[in-house]
Amino acid sequence: MGGQPLFILDEDTQRTHGKDAQSSNIAAGKAVSESVRTTLGPRGMDKMLVSDSGDVVITNDGATILQEMDIEHPAAQMIVEVAQTQEDEVGDGTTTASVLTGQLLAKAEDLLDDDVHATTIVEGYSQAAELAQEAIDEEVLDDELDDEILEKVAESSMTGKGTGDVAAHALAETVVEAVRHADSDDGIVRDNIVVRTQTGSSSSATDLIEGVVIEEEPVHENMPRSVQNAAIGVVDADLEVRESNIDAEYNVSSVDQLNAAIEAEESELQGYAEELVDTGVDVVFVTGDVDDRVAAHLAKAGVVAFDSVGDDDVQAIVNATDANRVGSVDTLEDEDIGAADDVSVEKYGDDDLTFVTGGATAESVTVFARGGTEHVTDELERALNDALDVVTAALDKGGVVPGAGATEIAVADYVRSETAGIEGRKQLAVEAFADALDVLPRTLAENTGMDPIDALVDLRSLHEQEGRAGIISEGQTGVIDDPIDYGVLDPAAVKREAVESATEAATMIARIDDVISAS
Repeated sequence: MGGQPLFILDEDTQRTHGKDAQSSNIAAGKAVSESVRTTLGPRGMDKMLVSDSGDVVITNDGATILQEMDIEHPAAQMIVEVAQTQEDEVGDGTTTASVLTGQLLAKAEDLLDDDVHATTIVEGYSQAAELAQEAIDEEVLDDELDDEILEKVAESSMTGKGTGDVAAHALAETVVEAVRHADSDDGIVRDNIVVRTQTGSSSSATDLIEGVVIEEEPVHENMPRSVQNAAIGVVDADLEVRESNIDAEYNVSSVDQLNAAIEAEESELQGYAEELVDTGVDVVFVTGDVDDRVAAHLAKAGVVAFDSVGDDDVQAIVNATDANRVGSVDTLEDEDIGAADDVSVEKYGDDDLTFVTGGATAESVTVFARGGTEHVTDELERALNDALDVVTAALDKGGVVPGAGATEIAVADYVRSETAGIEGRKQLAVEAFADALDVLPRTLAENTGMDPIDALVDLRSLHEQEGRAGIISEGQTGVIDDPIDYGVLDPAAVKREAVESATEAATMIARIDDVISAS
């Protein structure tokens, strides 16, 4: 080769390898984790996120914060993915998963500095995660998940989040009622529960609607705005003059021919209206467009029509009324027609909302959330969705565990107790995993106004004595006691998913020793 250098990468390619790459990735992950740490717990703080266009989001929801942040570092993006996975799987615990990931990375960095190989860290973390899952299973309460316990789960999820002028307990009752309504033989059908927000009133006006609320108004001003005992039709078509599928040109040479064309159009449009009236429907929801002349005929017959209805809204209406979607009005049969106790259009400020309630099957329910401003309703919507998700997770995915950091203390204690049976340097990684778990109760204590070191010592002491100890927010500080006595409960699924996703992300980042960036 004559000593000539061999280039396999473009000369503008940037490459970071070895400990520099590991340090850079770990630092990025820790920075993202730190950005949401202060939002954890009932005394967590909010973040204000301002986009380039000036849009403002105020929230303490971990997933929302990370989604709104303009994060470019690829390792940091993995933390965002952790939060998104947590949100998708169980609906809550995004901050918990993110903070735990950051701490696992911090402990991994210490081990790497002590010359513990990354593969050893990965193996140790994986084994520790398995032990953690065993410990979480041991913490699951044996109590039957009645409404009282589920309300505590919902309230624990919403405490510290933006719920306007209404207490989390009052909203928890609405949440549990909604979930119970969506319960079926196959479990909770979460898609049958929708949160609809509307500004213009206080949060205490939030209510549960047994049915569907859509942001639509009748296509004609003379149509009724309220129909009792309504027969419901759903049509996936345009109710307007059909267009030819081929390019054709028609020459009209006389007034008679023009009149004939107009009469043909009018006959076609009137036919749509007559066919609908003949089926006996009182209300029809159309996914396509409704011609003004069809609307006029329907209004004259007392039939209410809505057009350009979105697919999600249509599906909710179908679930609520037991109607069947049909492709054209001439295929609408008696068995396709649904029923609702009431269809009414109500005005809220400048908006018209249509309520379809008391359907034949009423599988769909709507949590109609109110708030004085858009920022309030946005945060209330996030809080309600999280609460709905955690109650669903508690019922469908393995029960509930003590909250307030009690489960994390118990899990950390169990993992530490098992380290003696693990050989080699892997034991150091397992012990580091247990130490990382302490970040969650320590952060809760710090956000509550307690000294985090003293609180952690007292937590461990009370756990050893009583078998359960958590940090309860009380007044301007906190107390260390049994969280079950205070009704602080979390779904076990949230803890399991946080451990799993945080471990996967931390081990993936820790294994990277080479970063090659294209120019």
